[in-house]
Amino acid sequence: MRILLTGGCGFIGSAVVRHLIRTSDHSVVNIDKMTYAASEDALEEARESSRHFLIRADITDAEAMRAAFATHKPDAVMHLAAESHVDRSIDGPGDFVQTNIVGTYVLLEAARAYWSQLGPDAKARFRFHHISTDEVFGALGSEDPPFTEETAYSPRSPYAASKAAADHLVRAWFHTYGLPTLVSNTTNNYGPWQFPEKLIPLVTLNALEGKPLPVYGRGENRRDWLYVEDHAEALVRVLEGGEPGGTYCIGGRSGRSNLEIVQTICALLDEIVPDPAGPRARLIRFVTDRPGHDFRYEIDPGATEAALDWKPCHDLTLGLRRTLTWYLDNREWWETIRSGRYAGQRLGTAA
Repeated sequence: MRILLTGGCGFIGSAVVRHLIRTSDHSVVNIDKMTYAASEDALEEARESSRHFLIRADITDAEAMRAAFATHKPDAVMHLAAESHVDRSIDGPGDFVQTNIVGTYVLLEAARAYWSQLGPDAKARFRFHHISTDEVFGALGSEDPPFTEETAYSPRSPYAASKAAADHLVRAWFHTYGLPTLVSNTTNNYGPWQFPEKLIPLVTLNALEGKPLPVYGRGENRRDWLYVEDHAEALVRVLEGGEPGGTYCIGGRSGRSNLEIVQTICALLDEIVPDPAGPRARLIRFVTDRPGHDFRYEIDPGATEAALDWKPCHDLTLGLRRTLTWYLDNREWWETIRSGRYAGQRLGTAA
């Protein structure tokens, strides 16, 4: 297939690009606005691959999106481009409305116009896969069952609301126009190339530098964690084998509190690169909770695992060890970000 993939220089998008180039014969037309969290370096060998083509464009630019479809004639779309940091959505929700809602609408319309003029066989094969988040479902209590494909939507942050709106648009284009869409919702991702504002890289890099490790509230908020390479594999399975109109919940079966995640990172770093000043747990600092901080997200991925014959390969300890090792081996990348473009110290918990 020729896949038009949006946000392919972002954290999850670049993992999907790498996975496609390494494990398939598919080609990738990568559309990315190249905002603060995008990195061409994260494409790794895909940058030089003849099966990868990068277009610097904004998904809200209708003319650019129509031109991309007309020029590259994709067989499928994987839509990952999004503003995704909850704290940033609280400070500036307008960008999230524009990119996540308006951008998805523009892309859907460009896809629909292109798809409607395809021949019968190509039209039947075409897919529009929209990648979303578990945050659209709202918050769980400590004893509530995990989210499933049947969970009602109840978004609590501007970020979650913008993604929920995008999900609804995608499903409406399936039911109203027949566009063969797929929606997947995932838990918190972690792994190589994640921008340093998110929980795991922020804590890792602060710990390496001997800086405070900020934890919201008492660190009791819980998330389910999924190694990004496992997610990339699952997303390709959805694209290749999912049923049009279907929803797929992708989770890691690794629910932990934020404090447990921070303590685990400290323990692993103490083992890998001991700090002469002592155990890094000494650096943990509890800070004022953010507004509307959801208590718990967790997905039951059983239906998706059965439908697509997929399960994550990494448990949390293995995934974290590989992630920490990657950050240790790639200091130049994150040190440049920390010293220049990125100066924030807030704790991020969104995927």
